[in-house]
Amino acid sequence: MDATILSKASAIARGLSLDAVNQAKSGHLGLPLGATEIGAVLFGHDLRYLPSDPKWINRDRFVLSAGHGSMFLYSWLHLAGYDLSLEDIRQFRQLHSKTPGHPEFGETDGVEATTGPLGQGIGNAVGYAVSGKMAAATFNTAEHRIFDHHVLCLAGDGCLQEGVAFEAAAFAGHVGLDNLILIYDSNDVTLDAMAAVTQSEDTGKRFESMGWDVVTIDGHDFAAIHEAITRAKATDNGRPKLIIAKTEIARGIPEVAGTAKGHGEGGVKFAEAARQGMGLPAETFYVSEDVRAFFAGRRQELAAAHAAWESTFLQWQAANPLLAGLLRQGIAREVPADLAARIPEFKAGEKVATRNAGGVVLQPIAEALPLFITGSADLFGSTKNYLKASKDYGRGTEGQRNLWFGIREHGMGAILNGIAYDGIFRPSGATFAVFADYLRPSIRLAALAHLPVLYIFTHDSVGVGEDGPTHQPVETCSGLRVIPGLDVIRPGDGEETAGAFVAALQRIDGPTVLLLSRQDLPDQSAIPAGERRAGVARGAYIARRESAPLDLILLASGSELQHAMAAAEQLGAGTRVVSVPCMERFDRQPADYREQVLPSACLRRVAIEAGVSGLWYRYVGLGGKVVGIDRFGLSAPGDTTMSELGMTAANLVAVARALA
Repeated sequence: MDATILSKASAIARGLSLDAVNQAKSGHLGLPLGATEIGAVLFGHDLRYLPSDPKWINRDRFVLSAGHGSMFLYSWLHLAGYDLSLEDIRQFRQLHSKTPGHPEFGETDGVEATTGPLGQGIGNAVGYAVSGKMAAATFNTAEHRIFDHHVLCLAGDGCLQEGVAFEAAAFAGHVGLDNLILIYDSNDVTLDAMAAVTQSEDTGKRFESMGWDVVTIDGHDFAAIHEAITRAKATDNGRPKLIIAKTEIARGIPEVAGTAKGHGEGGVKFAEAARQGMGLPAETFYVSEDVRAFFAGRRQELAAAHAAWESTFLQWQAANPLLAGLLRQGIAREVPADLAARIPEFKAGEKVATRNAGGVVLQPIAEALPLFITGSADLFGSTKNYLKASKDYGRGTEGQRNLWFGIREHGMGAILNGIAYDGIFRPSGATFAVFADYLRPSIRLAALAHLPVLYIFTHDSVGVGEDGPTHQPVETCSGLRVIPGLDVIRPGDGEETAGAFVAALQRIDGPTVLLLSRQDLPDQSAIPAGERRAGVARGAYIARRESAPLDLILLASGSELQHAMAAAEQLGAGTRVVSVPCMERFDRQPADYREQVLPSACLRRVAIEAGVSGLWYRYVGLGGKVVGIDRFGLSAPGDTTMSELGMTAANLVAVARALA
């Protein structure tokens, strides 16, 4: 390792960060300047990557959890030779640039995760590590190892103060993710003040107690950084690794270095003097020829390593055509065209809770999709999403497909995102619907990053019953629906549940929430099973067609579909029932289909759903009515609670008859 050239590269990376933040008059200098030596060792020596093949499946994954320090990542990606030019660096934080304020997955080669909210990146890195372990267990053979990479994550005090980080870290230690290396940029500073104002725990001991190996180093010492990373990579002892790197925030700007003022752009006013102190020329956005030559040589070394791996991969591919096909399908996110046909129909007339229906549906899905995995936040027995043909993921069983996350909903969400970012396995996770807010930030990021994560949320309404208002979601369904890019599907019986799972898995450009009932629901056998399944895929469909001139439309989702069907029998031949399991899918349908289902000429409309009513007015109009629950629930048996809060066919009939 040549410390001289790494030192020069560090100064240049500091200069790029300083210039970009100065030009943008916005951004964070603290981490990019304080952790530069870490970046130099990673990208200049210890990371396995290849800029010309940024999605190489056996690359080391590097996640910048402290996403506000994005210029750290952009500087090193540029120097390393990724598709990120100096002009892109100059466009830092500008419209449509490859260098947004926080790293965005899919916009910039080399960015492994969208890491804005602090702590998320740690959870994402844990997910990447889970995926790596699963991939090695699933695809490696005795003759060929095609997966043996590591996951490295750089985080700061802010990341570690967020609870999601320790939910994920506890899981990582418990399942023995020794392919995970977390580098803690410990500079003793947070945004407002010195870190001592808000924290006093011994972070190293905390991680040790969770089953991690811990080492503390000087984060500006190239040799110490290299030694720590090398040892971490070489130690396969069933323990993830924490490297506590003691650094000086905003290093290179004496006026703010080591203080809270160094966190943001406060140091840019001293930019000119800082450049001189770093030994940089007056020219801004400067990169020396010897540093460019160094990284050109580094790319040649990496290309040679890639070529050696590729030779092994080709041998593995020839020897294992079935595994090779499975890997290709996983990366392409292929779903069998006949997936729906592989799910047997439910017995006509049989009542079933949609959570139970989901448990039935998942078994043939798991058989059809060998890379589909699932997990639960200590609720497998209630959420019914356990894959019976598989066993539990853990130490020595990394090829299994059921993940026990414990009571760690937010950690589960961030880990699922990490698995989805890696792009080999199709992840899903489950909990009660009312706890969706515990992982809502992760759901939002999955939607933002277009990740095909499946969330299985059961106990979807006040039908939960005796557990009372704390466990009865009334606002949850609508609260999820307002997240852009998220599909929320609330099926009304077993066949709609089958259609919901198929639709969710066929969607590969974003996440889907399934909201499933605790209580049994009647089978809507008057509607052919195929129509119900296909109708869910379109978001809404005609469940009962009028037999006289259309006079009234009843709309419903989930457990209230039964009430709309029963009410229609009393409201006359001119009544149509529209099942609306997924507003988002319906809104994406062509205008002519939406007009067929909800003719604009019929303004007499009533919707019913056991939740807040506001979003339904988009379909019923201001002249229509919504039978909803705009209050918290009650502690009573589920049927009693539903009846008390107006979720009955009789109440729907009364509201419909009162329409003008």
